[in-house]
Amino acid sequence: MANTETALKDAMTSIEGVIGVALVDYTSGMALGTLGGGKDLDLSVAAAGNTDVVRAKARTMELLGLKDEIEDILITLGGQYHLIRLLRGRGKSGLFLYLALDRGRANLAMARHQLKSIENDLEV
Repeated sequence: MANTETALKDAMTSIEGVIGVALVDYTSGMALGTLGGGKDLDLSVAAAGNTDVVRAKARTMELLGLKDEIEDILITLGGQYHLIRLLRGRGKSGLFLYLALDRGRANLAMARHQLKSIENDLEV
């Protein structure tokens, strides 16, 4: 089992093309941990903004009567992928992993696979 710091380091080193990663509490919008980012990617701002995305999608699913769970949300930009993976399991409710990837260097399928593996090893 990995703690937050180990999980974030694992994401930064094992996923090709990572710009930044954060573990976010979407009940508060606060990042519980961040790694990477920089002047072009403020991970605290991204955490708060993507909390709104998660809440909006959950609300829309409820209005549509969909009885399913969000696995992940993908936002594609011209030069980046932004991946939001909602966490499941004991102690993980209300959390998501946020990953920003350089679109030119990243393999989206592999990134999703590796992020799921990191989620499974994460102990919060």
